[in-house]
This record gives sequence, structure tokens and C-alpha cells, in this order.
Amino acid sequence: MLLITNADAGTNDRESVDLALAVLRESAEVEVAETASLDELDGILHQRDGRTVVVAGGDGSLHAVVAALQRRGELDQPTIGLIPLGTGNDFARSVQIPLDPARAARVVGGGRTGRIDILVDDDGGVVVNAVHAGAGADAAREAKRWKKSLGKVGYALGAVIAGFKVQGEKLHVLADREVLANGRRRVLQVGVGNGSYVGGGTALIPGADPTDGQVDVMVSFAVRRKDRLLYAIHLRRGTHDERHDVHTVRASVVEIHGRAFWCNTDGELSGPLRRQRWTVRPQAFTMLLPSPEQAEPSA
Repeated sequence: MLLITNADAGTNDRESVDLALAVLRESAEVEVAETASLDELDGILHQRDGRTVVVAGGDGSLHAVVAALQRRGELDQPTIGLIPLGTGNDFARSVQIPLDPARAARVVGGGRTGRIDILVDDDGGVVVNAVHAGAGADAAREAKRWKKSLGKVGYALGAVIAGFKVQGEKLHVLADREVLANGRRRVLQVGVGNGSYVGGGTALIPGADPTDGQVDVMVSFAVRRKDRLLYAIHLRRGTHDERHDVHTVRASVVEIHGRAFWCNTDGELSGPLRRQRWTVRPQAFTMLLPSPEQAEPSA
């Protein structure tokens, strides 16, 4: 196995890597490769030599490895494992990989394999877990200053601040050419989910399955102050998709365009954008997933 870690990881993450390594080395030879840049990551992947690639990190680290393999035209070749070490670990939650490093390592060492979909945008960028625009991206922008010092609490603080500021955006949203938002009515949030969770465990797109060959799309029109508050409460409970002002569909191609909007893609912000389109690429890579007895129920 080739275990890829972040060279800038803190003490806690290094201790977690050691716990995972102790389990992995019970059944396999493991080389640890630290990377601090995309160029280093590309060089490491170039030397993987047919080995299973194990990512020790969060959603951003998994995204970086998948994107690098996609650029190299090699995404369909290695089997990928994940030891969740990030702040949010939302993709791990979506596929029920345990957040405990030793238990996650047992999934890598003895789990089942599954084929995982991705989204690819028109510039070749990938989405592994989810992309969202509107209030969620605004919350991430607000949380950015707090995330490093407060961790998961920073997400919540960013969401509170954004909740008072946002008034919705006029976005045009298409899902397989079905018009979900026409650009005249204000939209609070758009979620495009390969996986269900964002922001450290918020089920933005309940029921999204990264193995089903489609993406789940959620559009919220809850822009009035009272509706924003009620939406936030339902979002916390995972029942927001039952609201009258929330529309959900499943699709293969999703497009958003507007005057200027931001996107949060697997935890990374981009923008301001005027147009973005994503297409599902089914069964894009093979991943080690938990067997039923290994799975950690999502919370």
C-alpha cells in the first residue's frame, strides 16, 4: 500500500496516522509518502506502481488525489482507501467509513470494494463529495477565518453569521434541462450532492448515494427571514427537503448560472462565477468501503 499524508499535518493527525499504520501493517507492506504540494502529489502517484493508494486526510485530501489521478488519466486504475483525518470528513460519513483511524484502517485492510461516481465540470475539475452555492458557500466564506482555530465549531459560527447576512441570489438552475430556478426568483441555496453531507455532518442532500450513477440536486427558495430560520432548523434535523419551498431532483447534468456566485466544492471555495456545469461520470474509481459490520451509521 501507498499511504499519502499531508506534510503539514499536526501532532494529533500524526498520532492518528501511527494508529492506522499499526493496523495496516498487520496485513500489508505500507510506504508512507508525505506531500505538501500538487507537484509532489503528482510525483508520488507516478511512483505508485500498482499499489493501493490510501489517503490519510479529509475531504480536501481525497479530492486532491482523485483530481490528480483524473488529470493523469489513471483514475480507473488504483484502488483507493481513506483514513479520515479532516475537520469535516463528509465523504467518509456519506459512505459510512468510521472516523476512528484504527477502525478505518480495518476497512482498508478488509473491507469490500465499490465503484464511486464523480462529477466533472467543463474545465475538467472534479467533485467527489458535493458542491453547493448560495447560503452554504457564504457560510464557508464566513467560517474560513474560524475553521483553523475552532475546527467543526467554525462551520457552525460561519453558518450563523451568513444566516443573518444572506438574502438569496437570482440563480438559474438546470437539472438535465429541467428548470429548477429561472433566474428571477431568489434562491437561498443550491446543493449538488454525490454524497449527502457537507460542513462537518450536515445532511444537505439526504439520501445521495455516490454509487448510483446520478447526482441529487436540492434548491431552497427560503429567502425571507422567518423562512431562513425555519429552513436552518429543518436543515439541522435533516428534514428540510420536506419543506414546500425546497425542490429536489436527481440528474446526470447540472448547470448554475447567475451574475456572480460562489461555490463550495469538497470544502474548497471558488468564485465569483457566472456559470458552472457538472456532468456525472458513473463508476469513476474503485474505493475500499466498509462491510455491513464495519459501517459506522451516519450522524
